[in-house]
Amino acid sequence: MIGLVSISLVGGLVGALLLLWTPETTFSRLIPWLLLGATLLFAGGRHVAQAVRSRVHVSPNAILIGQFFIAIYGGYFGGGIGILMLGMMTVAGFTDVHQMNGIKALLSGCLNAVAVVTFAIAHKIVWPPALLMAVAAIVGGYAGGAIARRVSPAHIRALVIVIGVAMTVYFFVK
Repeated sequence: MIGLVSISLVGGLVGALLLLWTPETTFSRLIPWLLLGATLLFAGGRHVAQAVRSRVHVSPNAILIGQFFIAIYGGYFGGGIGILMLGMMTVAGFTDVHQMNGIKALLSGCLNAVAVVTFAIAHKIVWPPALLMAVAAIVGGYAGGAIARRVSPAHIRALVIVIGVAMTVYFFVK
């Protein structure tokens, strides 16, 4: 976990810096494609995981490298980051969706924290709506966690895929 947290912090910083240094049009063009990739990885995660594991040994270093690129994506965009992490964990051989959600929450919290600090230092945060969103995210995170423990992993997986598809379609249409 120390390696995953460290990689998430560094990747989140790299992603945040990339966002600050690239034009907004680049970001707008990338959003639907990033979401599509994340959704497809998660939706096909079990099949991809079996295919990858049958051909290649997924080493701890491969997982760290994968998390680094996911963290860059998270620091840059963030949307669908949970889907990407869940997809990577599936490929890595994780099967307990509740355990995966806990790890995902820790790693995304780390990369988002370093991205927020980076954006704050760059004076790119509009604080009143950002603070409201932070409070809503905290409340939603606790409520979501409590609800998720009572819902079957298959239903959670289906809901994540539906949300991913809906977000992807929305951003392609937009």
